[in-house]
Amino acid sequence: MNPGETRRKPWIVGVSGASGTPYAAAVLRALLAAGESVDLVVSRASRLTVLDETGIAFRDAHWQDDLHEWLGRGADGKPGTFDVPVDDVRYWSPGDLAAGPSSGSYPTKGMLIVPASTACVAGVALGLSKDLLQRSASVTLKEGRRLVVCVRETPLNGQTLKHLVSLDEAGAVVLPASPAFYAGATHIQDLVDFVAGRVLDAAGVPHSLYRRWEGELGSGPRGD
Repeated sequence: MNPGETRRKPWIVGVSGASGTPYAAAVLRALLAAGESVDLVVSRASRLTVLDETGIAFRDAHWQDDLHEWLGRGADGKPGTFDVPVDDVRYWSPGDLAAGPSSGSYPTKGMLIVPASTACVAGVALGLSKDLLQRSASVTLKEGRRLVVCVRETPLNGQTLKHLVSLDEAGAVVLPASPAFYAGATHIQDLVDFVAGRVLDAAGVPHSLYRRWEGELGSGPRGD
């Protein structure tokens, strides 16, 4: 690295096997639109969910093409809704435990797990580090960096609630994928973007994904 060169400092985005791949796509699009660098980890289980929810087979050898197609789809599944360059995304295979994010000396701004399955929540809370996603989350916590866990499951049993409390006590932000309606949502993408926006709020990344509450009742759109 040349003197004075700015060292890349990305956000790690982990995608686990829970339903909710449109949330991950919206977060990734917004991070890139904000000029942020991204290190992406797509778990093995999440590839099945991506395939089921989008029809896209996410492949290590063709990850750039697959990611570009995935991020181009809206929450309704329509291809070509967005055009998102993925040049500033670095992809790590979930089985690569020697990857950069597996070490605390690898510089990152923090990590966003979107969506987070209950199995992922348990693995991170217990420090299992069974794959790169869990290991990266453990490293993020031990280094005191921001970890946002966007859990997507309902109902939640007692054991998962205990795991979520453990994550909160460890310094993570537990952020359920709970869309709100006060922002005037009229399409499914609006509801997805609200959750993605709250994830970015927790990370301190600026965005314009949803209309913020300003204390005025009835300011959202109404039907006839």
